[in-house]
Amino acid sequence: MTPEHPRRLRVARAILTFIAVVLFFGPLLRDSNASHLTHPDWPGHARLHFMWAIAFMFCSGLANLYYLWLRPLEIGALRLCCAWQAASLLGGFWTAVALAGLYGGTIRDPEHHMTVLGINENVLVFGVLAVLLVGVVLHVRPRVEPSAGA
Repeated sequence: MTPEHPRRLRVARAILTFIAVVLFFGPLLRDSNASHLTHPDWPGHARLHFMWAIAFMFCSGLANLYYLWLRPLEIGALRLCCAWQAASLLGGFWTAVALAGLYGGTIRDPEHHMTVLGINENVLVFGVLAVLLVGVVLHVRPRVEPSAGA
């Protein structure tokens, strides 16, 4: 494998930082109100679980930023952050969307969500984050040099 160019690592870190901020801190800022956390129709236990989820996301975001900015800039740390963010995006948001019919969930709340170009704001934002993350994953994938016999 070839050594990674420092510029490639800095670009990946910048994009992963953007994704981390939106992915891990956005829901805390966007949903800590009557649309979710203090929704008057939600049972108190549902609010407790939601607070648990956003507190976990907040702490995950802090840990993600720690690996991106307070540790040496190495390909392994960037790959760890990619996997971590993929777990949140795929294992969290997109799985919740895919299984919404099984538990009576909906992607859209007409009272609190907007559409942009006919696309639900959550689908648009998390779709863009997923595309950016795939780009970073491809950007930091292992580079293998051709062997001398090839």
